[in-house]
Amino acid sequence: MRIKNILEKKGNKVYSIHQNQPVYEAIKELVKQNIGALLVHDDDHQIVGILSERDILREGSQNCEKLHVTPIKEVMTVDLIICRPEDEITYAKQVMVKNRIRHLPIFDEGKIVGVVSMRDVVEQELKEFTVENRYLRDYIEGKYPA
Repeated sequence: MRIKNILEKKGNKVYSIHQNQPVYEAIKELVKQNIGALLVHDDDHQIVGILSERDILREGSQNCEKLHVTPIKEVMTVDLIICRPEDEITYAKQVMVKNRIRHLPIFDEGKIVGVVSMRDVVEQELKEFTVENRYLRDYIEGKYPA
């Protein structure tokens, strides 16, 4: 199974925020959309980073009183780790585990086409395992015509 299969079911809605917005605005958007990360864009709407809950917690633990004025660009992760739609789901999961991240921007030919979370990957794998388990059980129990 490939990342594009997750995006086909999930959709390719991407939430982003401008790098000069204060961190507090990002917090409100994360809560509003019930998501764990926002892509960060510049004036030209080019993706320049990602802001996750972890980034916000790290900053909040040091400068909680400044979250209303601290620009996102000072807190965000700038070294994006990405995947492509053609990548295998198991590869994406390994990338997330190895890099200790939970959100993976998906780029195709230099353009953002979606974001996949660890939850998306695990849910897809669980569906695959459930179907495979059912087929194997039916086969073992002789439910297929000979």
